[in-house]
Parts: sequence; C-alpha cells; structure tokens
Amino acid sequence: MLTSVDRLLFVRGVPIFKELRDDFLVRLASIMDELSFPANHTIFTEGQEGRALYIVVSGRVSVHLRGQELAKLEKGTCFGEMSLFDAEPRSASVTTLDSCECLILTQQQLYEAIDETPGIAVNIIRLLSRRIRELNHELNEKQQEIQDLARQQGLGYLQDAQRLQGEPVPRPPSEDVLFGLDRVNEFPYGGVPY
Repeated sequence: MLTSVDRLLFVRGVPIFKELRDDFLVRLASIMDELSFPANHTIFTEGQEGRALYIVVSGRVSVHLRGQELAKLEKGTCFGEMSLFDAEPRSASVTTLDSCECLILTQQQLYEAIDETPGIAVNIIRLLSRRIRELNHELNEKQQEIQDLARQQGLGYLQDAQRLQGEPVPRPPSEDVLFGLDRVNEFPYGGVPY
C-alpha cells in the first residue's frame, strides 16, 4: 500500500495529471482507492458497464479485444478513461499479466474534481485525442500494407498464370484506360457519356 506521499508522487507522474496544480493533486491522490489483483485476473470485460479509470501502480496489464491483444500497459499508465465520460459499455477487456496494484478513480470522484479544477478535463481530452491519432496512424499503416500486398499478390498470380501459358506479361493499364478516358473520341460529341 502506498503512503500518501508516495501516492502523490506517483499520481504526479501520470501523463493525464501532469499539468495539474499540487494542491489539486494532493486532493485527487487522497480520494483514489488502491486495489490489488492477482496475475491472470480480468479487471473488466468488453461490453461491461464501467465508470472508473484505473492507473497501474505495479505489474502489467493486457488490453485485448476478442482474443487479440491491443496493448500492454505498465506502471504509470492508465486505462478505462473513456467510461468516465460516456455511458457506453467497455470497448475492450483488461487482464493482469502479473500481480498488479492499481489506483482507481470513479466517475463521481472525477466529476467533483473537474468542478473544482477544469484542467483535468483538458488533460484527459489530450490523452484521448493522442490515443485516437495513434490508432488512426496504425490503421492507415495496416490498410497500406494490405493494399501493397494485394497489388503484389494480384500481379504475381497474373504473372504465374501467364508463364504457365507461355504468354508475355502485359503492362498494367494506365489510369486513363481504367477510367475509359483513352476512348473519349469514340462517344458522340467527343465527350464521356454521363
């Protein structure tokens, strides 16, 4: 269990609370509960109602969705913050990888704290925005990888089939051919049909 000084020092290092005044951090740290979880314990599951944010004090947790791990979180990271702002079910499950100590901040505690110091809301919005940007970046990279792989495999299958038949491999069509712009003059009045 953390002493009040250790708890204050720990909360001060958590990214969403970094810009808060010390007097607010003292109050916030004092109202948080400390929970212990054994290894391989499910803290919450996808779809479950939740109204609390968790901060990892020690150990590690896995954030996963339908059997696929999304992230591993360690000391000083938080999870569950989206449920503090909406009434939607949890978007993923969280399971401990090791025995784990967490601080917990409930929705009611947070709302009371925001009433006193609105800066905490700004910090949480920044954290959520950063996570959304990171997820968008990862999604864009994966989509690009899939498109590149599809192009490579599509051209590879065509080349393999033509090699078996002994035919030369044609060049891929230009965008003009793909969109019918190479035959503009075949239509009446010299335009593309509409």
